[in-house]
Amino acid sequence: MKLFAATNEAIAVPSPNPLAPRSGRGFWPRVWRRLRKDKVTLFVAATLVAILIISVFAPLFATHDPIAGSILNRLKGFGHQGHWLGTDETGRDLYSRLVFGSRLTLIAGISPVLFALLIGGALGIAAGYFRGLTNTLIMRGMDVLYAFPPILLAIAITGMLGAGLGNTILALTITFIPPIVRISETLSRQVRTLDFIDVARLSGAGPITIIRHHVLNNMLGPLLVYATSLTSISIILAAGLSFLGLGVTPPDAEWGLMLNNLRATIWVNPMVAALPGAMIFVVSMCFNLLSDGLRQAMDIKL
Repeated sequence: MKLFAATNEAIAVPSPNPLAPRSGRGFWPRVWRRLRKDKVTLFVAATLVAILIISVFAPLFATHDPIAGSILNRLKGFGHQGHWLGTDETGRDLYSRLVFGSRLTLIAGISPVLFALLIGGALGIAAGYFRGLTNTLIMRGMDVLYAFPPILLAIAITGMLGAGLGNTILALTITFIPPIVRISETLSRQVRTLDFIDVARLSGAGPITIIRHHVLNNMLGPLLVYATSLTSISIILAAGLSFLGLGVTPPDAEWGLMLNNLRATIWVNPMVAALPGAMIFVVSMCFNLLSDGLRQAMDIKL
């Protein structure tokens, strides 16, 4: 039935086919329709996709070997002898190192969030749905990790394990598991109290079926928004570990490591020294704006 307001009364007009499915009326189609109208979110999403494509096909976009260089060409300006963005402190092409550095930066920034989302999401759902002793054991264990600030916890783990990309991913994954467990536990506990969960339980559905078809579906949106915002923090932390010498090791190209190597040259060629930091800022800001756009698109109150 469709209602049309006419003066002071509502006129009921029957639909041509009341049993026909209404396309585009579901939650995710409405989210996509709102996203298509949000030009800022579409722009930052396109920017992130472009950076991701460049990182995957880095050898095709790079103009020079990111490791090879001559000390005679150190700290040259833009456009010097085919070096579009100049050279770094050892004469290596800065543009090519930025292109290859995007690969390790995105891996070190996105992978911990994905792993933490899988592990922390499963633990949080179990704690919120089953409650009781399960909730106590999981949440008290997360409280122990919550006692340490994230950056200090990541530094402590990488300090014990040593520098390297794998250890960086492991340290950041452990760092991000507690907040994701806290969010997912709260969401699953709220969904568990809804009426359709009781109906599914009375109909004979088991806990795994209820979690997979009902609880997880209602948690996916908020978790996706939170994970997107957490990715920007992960990129900054991964770059910070490399900046401190606890992340990616030389001679690999990574934006945080490049920023550390170029910090002493800021008085000689500040533009060249600022490029890795600018890239970290742009990517992290894009993830923050994308998170805001997704949150607004998924807000049912709008």
